[in-house]
Amino acid sequence: MIISPYSLSSAGGVQGQVLSLAHALRDEGVQVRVLGPCDGPPPEPGVISVGPSTRVPSNGSISPIAASKEVRPRTLEALRTYEPDVMHLHEPLVPGATAAALLGSQIPSVGTFHAAMKSGRSRWYRVFRPAARSVASNLTLRTAVSEEARRLAEEALAGEYTVIPNGVELERFATSSPWPADRRAILFVGRHEERKGLGVLLDAFAELERDAVLWVAGDGPETAELRARNVPNVEWLGRVPFDELTRRMQAASVFCAPSLYGESFGVVLVEAMAARTPIVACDIPGYRDVARSDREAVLVPPADPAGLRLGLRRVLDDPSVAEQLVEAGTVRAQGYSMASVARRYLPLYEQAAALRS
Repeated sequence: MIISPYSLSSAGGVQGQVLSLAHALRDEGVQVRVLGPCDGPPPEPGVISVGPSTRVPSNGSISPIAASKEVRPRTLEALRTYEPDVMHLHEPLVPGATAAALLGSQIPSVGTFHAAMKSGRSRWYRVFRPAARSVASNLTLRTAVSEEARRLAEEALAGEYTVIPNGVELERFATSSPWPADRRAILFVGRHEERKGLGVLLDAFAELERDAVLWVAGDGPETAELRARNVPNVEWLGRVPFDELTRRMQAASVFCAPSLYGESFGVVLVEAMAARTPIVACDIPGYRDVARSDREAVLVPPADPAGLRLGLRRVLDDPSVAEQLVEAGTVRAQGYSMASVARRYLPLYEQAAALRS
């Protein structure tokens, strides 16, 4: 059973990994159920809801976690009903379903840590370190999605961690038909909040002086303020369906990821590589581990509109640069296929079950 602390009805990095990993494991012949909060009916078959979520500020963003008193009994009842051989807990110390499963069950567990905090530290972990280490000791095995996430977890919780990267269902991005576009497009996808750097991208785009449109997908607390800048040639798409997102990724001349901090793993970069779209991104740890500078992406300093503008111009103005990024990215993406990630987890599930038997 794979357990998420975050609402499976909401778009998010952890939730996407949970659902995609379940798909890939089923393709490998594994019986998988997914447990977590849902706001409304479960989003797909095989998902069990522990109730609705509450939006809580976390790491410069908003996390949809289940905080009601019913979460613990619902989680434990699901575990009693389905009797999984192993629990795979994503962000196992986040309050809600994962923590309830870890503290209330003796089922063997694999815990995956995703978080990368601003300045490489989590205030929550620092304040509650002794209690957090005690809870984490209940995990049978521990993994992290990147070296950055591993460093944070080791610093805060001690213990040993196997790094298994996030994965992407590559074929869903590789086989989409491009979205109609009458000129070159730069695509941004993400929550409209400070750490995602959309404000920096708007500053860069405002003086780009190229015949291009900026597609902005997503929304968030800064949407109204950023739209009020009235930067020309920006299309505010809001939340777009997944099929439309893959098609726009295919059609874009550049995928831009201007995040400032707090990215443990660049899933969106892998998605762009799979869609054969050149990338301009900020040079932060979670991104440079995935896309290497001047190989799979043009990496620029974070919070630097002028540097970001130069990176965008470089890709837009030189087809040979764009082609080189696409070819290298296509090869790089293969190492992050969700199918290969699922196969890396299988021996850990077997090991966890054997250690607790």
